[in-house]
Amino acid sequence: MFCIGVLPACWTWHTTQANTRINILSSLIDPNDNNFDIPTPVVTMPSQKSFRTKQKLARAQKQNRPIPQWIRLRTNNTIRYNAKRRHWRKTRLGI
Repeated sequence: MFCIGVLPACWTWHTTQANTRINILSSLIDPNDNNFDIPTPVVTMPSQKSFRTKQKLARAQKQNRPIPQWIRLRTNNTIRYNAKRRHWRKTRLGI
């Protein structure tokens, strides 16, 4: 169907694009590169916290819980979950 050595234009375009991607990725991750910088995590909270900061953290920890089941019964299941629930890694407190 095809002659040997002759490829459709779309095949050559995809292969050149794939080769370009491989070259870019190999240049980003080079095991022989000595200048490979590993990002270090940024520490924003000191280990020695003030009493005020500890109070705010304790209050946020107490508020971050599901609603009790008796509230679901009392409100006839109109309040089903805590809308202000916070995940420790997704949403920050801003302290």
